[in-house]
Amino acid sequence: MQITTTEFRKGLYILFRDEPYQIIDLEFVNPGKGSAFFRTKLKSLKTGRVIDYTFKSGESVEDYPVVTRELQYLYRDGDHLVFMDPETFNQYTAEAEVLGPIVDFLRENDTYSVMLHDDEVVGLRPPKRVVLTVAQAEPSVKGNTATGLTKPVVLDNGVTIIAPAFIEVGDTIAVNPDTREYIERVSA
Repeated sequence: MQITTTEFRKGLYILFRDEPYQIIDLEFVNPGKGSAFFRTKLKSLKTGRVIDYTFKSGESVEDYPVVTRELQYLYRDGDHLVFMDPETFNQYTAEAEVLGPIVDFLRENDTYSVMLHDDEVVGLRPPKRVVLTVAQAEPSVKGNTATGLTKPVVLDNGVTIIAPAFIEVGDTIAVNPDTREYIERVSA
């Protein structure tokens, strides 16, 4: 189905240059002289890359209908991840490359907001934070815990992040899976 620029809004999914994109930013510009246009930021559902593109007012693009379902992550099979709808028990397979670096933070049996187009997984909304345990970390040096010093730590999922110097092996911490940044220490 074709949609025009007058129907554009943030969050809309479109087919642009034969690839699925989401409009993540949108600005209508009416310069006074010349034609009005829409300045957009488009995020690729395949690569996650963001591009800027200007559409002329009244231009048409193909709609790319996407539905979001809460699916349970079952397991990883090589480069494929398997999700299941807990109500219908339908299974959906996603390529790890399509989901991007968030796959390092997925936990089996947890439920995630998965985006589907014609029953094909095209993306996943990452949680704002995940709670993990520190598996490896250099010991803290006494006196260095109050300053802004940081150190690399390895989490129980194998991912290495930068955390404050006071974090020790066995600590439970919250991490932003999108940016891979330390948020806070979580009490058990």
